[in-house]
Amino acid sequence: MIHPSAVVDAGAELDTSVEVGPFAVIGAGVQIDAGTRIGPHAVLRGPLRIGRDNRIFQFASVGEDPQDKKYGGEPTWLEMGDRNQVRECATLHRGTAQDQGVTRIGDDNLFMAYTHVAHDCRIGNQVIMANAASLGGHVEVQDWAILGGFTIVHQFCRIGIHSFCAMGSVLSRNVPPYFMVGGHPAEPHGVNSEGLRRRGFATETIQAIKRAYRTLYMANLKRDEALARIRELAATTPELAVLADFIADSNRSLVR
Repeated sequence: MIHPSAVVDAGAELDTSVEVGPFAVIGAGVQIDAGTRIGPHAVLRGPLRIGRDNRIFQFASVGEDPQDKKYGGEPTWLEMGDRNQVRECATLHRGTAQDQGVTRIGDDNLFMAYTHVAHDCRIGNQVIMANAASLGGHVEVQDWAILGGFTIVHQFCRIGIHSFCAMGSVLSRNVPPYFMVGGHPAEPHGVNSEGLRRRGFATETIQAIKRAYRTLYMANLKRDEALARIRELAATTPELAVLADFIADSNRSLVR
């Protein structure tokens, strides 16, 4: 299952079912679980843990040193779950000692060509990053978020669950759950209604989320006042508790 031209360090641990393509390079400290396929010319550097049934395409770089001048060679990690796709020329970097020392990637994510996940990022499940979307360090992207092509995210930002960032968005603030944003700088553009419908959200729930959006952005309320009203709405629509908690926990300002 390992092409003769591939270079696999003796310190790497690969399940016997792992496929490694021509001229791929897998370094010491790399652990790869069953069913994962590594494409030609991909480079994997440890410490790195990769779960089951992932596919890493040609010329991708996974687990390389963080692009951080403070990094001094400390043993930091990148951890990836199951069934992720890392497309051509994507770059996913390990964490830094200044944070928790690990970049974490969940399950069933799609990183399209030329995407970049910087050090210490946290990626949930079912996330899509379209071509050339890029994350600065310490960014959190929650489940089911979609980042359009060439989206740029400033370090320490948070992207909420089920949110949608339009192509070419430039984000320096947090994106609340369920909402759509776009522009340079990014501004709110309503609720991700179509995405929510595709994921089985009831019409009544989507309408409640739209009321919460109007409360936050169109009612001329201060943030704390809007948060209090959204918590009231959450009493009858539990999905809004996620939005309220996100707003309450945002040390950084929200997209406005």
